[in-house]
Amino acid sequence: MTASITSTETQEGPVTSGFWALTLGSIGVVFGDIGTSPLYAFHEAVRGASHGEPVSRIIVLGVLSLILWALLIVVTAKYVLLLRADNNGEGGTLSL
Repeated sequence: MTASITSTETQEGPVTSGFWALTLGSIGVVFGDIGTSPLYAFHEAVRGASHGEPVSRIIVLGVLSLILWALLIVVTAKYVLLLRADNNGEGGTLSL
């Protein structure tokens, strides 16, 4: 009986040549999305609030205030509710 050895069987350990490139790429996608989504939302909200008229300072401040308060309230409410969650006596931080 002769055993044939293929190229995949001769490698020692996992191949990690593309791991760091993929890691860097995924970080760029996540932070790029976080950075641009509020900009798109701001642009569309200002455009919708102006109704085709020139954009005034009041509209910009109103939309900016709306976005900031919405983010603060949503994030605060989620953390308050999740930190109060109890996972069989192990606390809320484990639930996060």
